[in-house]
Amino acid sequence: MKITVFNSSPRKERGNTHVMVSAFLDGARDAGADATNIFLTDHNILPCTACYACWTRTPGKCIHHDDMAALLEQYMASDVVVFATPLYVDNVTGIMKMFMDRLIATGDPHMEPDEQGECRHVKRHDTPSGIAVISNCGFPEQSHFQVLRVLFARMARNLQCDLVAGIYRGAGGLLTSPLPELRPVVEKYCALLRIAGGEVVRNGRLSPHTVTELEKPLVPLQADSAAYRAAVNRLWDSRINES
Repeated sequence: MKITVFNSSPRKERGNTHVMVSAFLDGARDAGADATNIFLTDHNILPCTACYACWTRTPGKCIHHDDMAALLEQYMASDVVVFATPLYVDNVTGIMKMFMDRLIATGDPHMEPDEQGECRHVKRHDTPSGIAVISNCGFPEQSHFQVLRVLFARMARNLQCDLVAGIYRGAGGLLTSPLPELRPVVEKYCALLRIAGGEVVRNGRLSPHTVTELEKPLVPLQADSAAYRAAVNRLWDSRINES
């Protein structure tokens, strides 16, 4: 199995998203997958202009001469594609949105009904057969990922592939905290992410048990939004005063 992560974190290796991606891919590799992480911010990706050339004049090829042609080759060569993004304004990052928009070049403009009779575009390529999402945010509640859960479920439907994993982490800032007392917490969570990566390779999706465990708070403080909010506000006050 070939798994490719398109990671849109602007902080790249320093980001909370990368902590999650690295552990997930370690588990996938241990299970035998050919797994790759690609930082989108290392690439020049121009916005879609809705000219439809990739559907009509040059099927599958965009008019832009940027890095997307190579990225699309990696996308289409993958069995599972992982969209990794920190939460920005209840959604994906800007560069991830531009990448997703440019996936139009992999499709066919003709429409067909799905199993429920709703229209979608015809699929031009067999791969990827599955997509996954890895995301985190600074807020403690898992409810902040409501938009992403719907978005990627719809994307899987329109891309005609399975949504094999949705991994969302509230209180994501804890993953890169320098506090030594949090290291065991992060290590335990990363161990769970490695299990998740292995399950996607071996079983084609996450087990219900793993999904439940991934949704649990990292620390008890995360479940107390008022206390968590107060602690985070103190941290930001400290940073502001230092500046």
